[in-house]
Amino acid sequence: MRKEDVQKVLIPEDELKRICKKLGEQISRDYEGKNLLLVSVLKGAVVFLSDLLREITCDCRIDFMAVSSYSGTKSTGFVKFKKDLDISPEGCDILIVEDILDSGVTLAYLKNILADRNAASIRICALLDKPENRKADIKADYVGAVIPDEFVVGYGLDYDEKYRNLPYVGVLSPSVYEK
Repeated sequence: MRKEDVQKVLIPEDELKRICKKLGEQISRDYEGKNLLLVSVLKGAVVFLSDLLREITCDCRIDFMAVSSYSGTKSTGFVKFKKDLDISPEGCDILIVEDILDSGVTLAYLKNILADRNAASIRICALLDKPENRKADIKADYVGAVIPDEFVVGYGLDYDEKYRNLPYVGVLSPSVYEK
């Protein structure tokens, strides 16, 4: 990973902290007294979930799912299921915590699966929303930031399993993935 691989910083570390605080306060109010189960989509959302979780003050549990619909920088339109929940979603108020809502294909798939499993409610919290690429009819209930149609890395987001550890969200230089 070279410094010049990132074209520009899109969302700096301090802004990410403010986003998590604001979303955590809103989620805490909305889910007070409910059976909140945060479902994080691995691997990209784990950093966001960790920071968001520390800002949520109501009772909650967490679990993880691993799915993918990407090959390189583009969504394939096909969702590959890699890991299922350990906690039954039946009767839970589920909040899917996702790093980025892009095509929406993966989240629409997950939402349908969880609805079929009798969740009491299902909402979505996305750190980033990239509406220009939407292929599925889906919206996030909680959004950290709306971003342009650029390939972003950092704060859990990756390219070829690299760049997840950057403390900010940055735009990856096309020279990295157009090789």
